[in-house]
Amino acid sequence: MSRNWIVSTALPVHYQVRMVDGLLDPDNRALLEAGATRRSDTIRRLIVIDAAVDRLYGVQLRHYLQHHGVKYQILALPISETLKTMDAVFTVVEAINAFGLSRRHEPIIAIGGGVLMDIVGLAASLYRRSTPYVRVPTTLIGLVDAGVGAKTGVNHAAHKNRLGTYFPAKDTLLDRGFLRTLDTRHLVNGLAEILKIALIKDRTLFELLERHGTTLIDERLQGTTPESDEAATQVIERAITGMIEELEFNLWEHKLERVVDYGHTFSPTVEMLALPELLHGEAVNIDMALTTLLSVQRGLISVEERDRIFALMRKLELPVYHRLCEPAVLEEALADTVRHRDGLQRLPLAMGIGSACFVNDVQPSELRAALATLKEMDGGSESLREAAHA
Repeated sequence: MSRNWIVSTALPVHYQVRMVDGLLDPDNRALLEAGATRRSDTIRRLIVIDAAVDRLYGVQLRHYLQHHGVKYQILALPISETLKTMDAVFTVVEAINAFGLSRRHEPIIAIGGGVLMDIVGLAASLYRRSTPYVRVPTTLIGLVDAGVGAKTGVNHAAHKNRLGTYFPAKDTLLDRGFLRTLDTRHLVNGLAEILKIALIKDRTLFELLERHGTTLIDERLQGTTPESDEAATQVIERAITGMIEELEFNLWEHKLERVVDYGHTFSPTVEMLALPELLHGEAVNIDMALTTLLSVQRGLISVEERDRIFALMRKLELPVYHRLCEPAVLEEALADTVRHRDGLQRLPLAMGIGSACFVNDVQPSELRAALATLKEMDGGSESLREAAHA
């Protein structure tokens, strides 16, 4: 006689994402209290921070911690996409061990961009099988994308985020004041993920970017006038709301048709092959430019809408083409995506501006035709961008 046991359980997920101004102001207790499960006379925190961010805000951060009598250890990590590996995760784990972190009520604080938060999140998910952490994104892509979801991950064997977990932070604190010191290219990098949400589900957001895109870049989304402040606030909030709406009921990706995968079909392969030349958002925008043309070929986007989309991409200073976008590369990228999406393309395509559908039958001939049009539309602008980044 054989026996069979079936275990059925559910893991409740509760985390918050909140806007907090002046996060490092000593009068602001948000950072002090974020993610803590109980009050204690002695507050201890391990802080993992991007080394570049530490150079900008390290003095202010230490003053904040000392003002509140926090016993702290700061690990400043050099961060780049090429350093997003398990070695970085192990470095964080060693710091956790050395600090003697309590498992449940002393959250790790991750301060930096999406790469840093992915590394710390993966380390937190693995250490004693789960250790709480708090995210403080300091880049625009961190504020609207990497900081609001549940995924962690690092690159492996030339593949982007090949190793990772689903492990949301207990708390994410968004302070757009950090964007004041963000260089233009990294700011624009985040605008690509905002444009993604606009194209697949929010026409109003697209129109906000059309009207205010240049000002948003010039002012680092700080809003120096009532009008630009309202625009910056709406753009950030609509992007975050759109992202969370899509994630909340599919956090573990049991459903593989995800509109937020728009721009992420070909971009992972192109981005990794181009490292360190392309930033994540730049690769995503190239993917969106290509798939916009696939939509045009299928009658899902009109020529007029195509021109508006490309005009906005250029207004936001985003690239639409890279020399690595060749048929063989794109076909292999699509094949890898099919494996990732469990045997089907599940490729999101924009329908007009502000809506999307999924297709499973994109052919190599369609890719080559879209690519030829993309090269023609890009003209010589890629060489100019390369000179500017040199």
